[in-house]
Amino acid sequence: MSLNVEPIHPLLGARVAGLDLADVDDATLARIEAALVQHKVLFFADQHWSAAQQKAFAERLGELHVHPVFEADPAVRELVVFAYDDKRKGANDTWHADVTFAERPLKLGILHAEEIPALGGDTLWVDTEAAYNALSEPLKALFGTLSAVHDFQHARHPDDALSVDELADLRRLLPKPTLHPVIRTHPVSGRKSIYVNRAFTSHIAGLSRLESEQLLNLLLQHLQIPEFQMRWRWQTNTVAIWDNRSTQHLAVADYFPARRRVRRAAVLEEARPV
Repeated sequence: MSLNVEPIHPLLGARVAGLDLADVDDATLARIEAALVQHKVLFFADQHWSAAQQKAFAERLGELHVHPVFEADPAVRELVVFAYDDKRKGANDTWHADVTFAERPLKLGILHAEEIPALGGDTLWVDTEAAYNALSEPLKALFGTLSAVHDFQHARHPDDALSVDELADLRRLLPKPTLHPVIRTHPVSGRKSIYVNRAFTSHIAGLSRLESEQLLNLLLQHLQIPEFQMRWRWQTNTVAIWDNRSTQHLAVADYFPARRRVRRAAVLEEARPV
């Protein structure tokens, strides 16, 4: 069965029509994975998934990640629920690739839109391969020699005041800060991409504070160039699958006091990024 794939941006993002993700055979699943490497983000409308169905689909793509901190779905601990409104505002409006603070970050994310505000609540994705390709050759050479430290606590908002005991509990739950290459290679396509993000990358290893701040800020600003980005307007029961190895994303926090609830499954990489 061929896929009905409609690109929605010159660089990344495509709609896939006519599929029920709860009932795809192995050959179709392989085509979805190939399309994901090519288009980086795929969108599937009208997917009326239960939490169990979402988990079952995700497990076919690899080992699932259980987040050490975020709220899990009451029925399926491997799924994370992001439910925000005027009383509980999320902190996902910062560019990030998921779980880069772990030795084995995520290969891909699978998000099911359960409740979407009438206005706002879009998600943006950036093509980190295109951003890398647009760097000058001297900068590619320089950044190709560097590694950066990723730390979950770097993403904590200053207003998230924790007691000494709460902070100690958080540190016990989280992995220690980890080192990843500033420029990584996709294990399937072989293409290179920028692998630092504003949420979790604390600094570039082996440099002075000033050097690290200047070089890291150069890359983070470069990733914000609009031509590398696409914006998605959600509809209820849409599923998005994104390649976490070649993209970053953010959720726009412009919908309060309305409510937005989405449910994410996360598939781990097979090995550390290189």
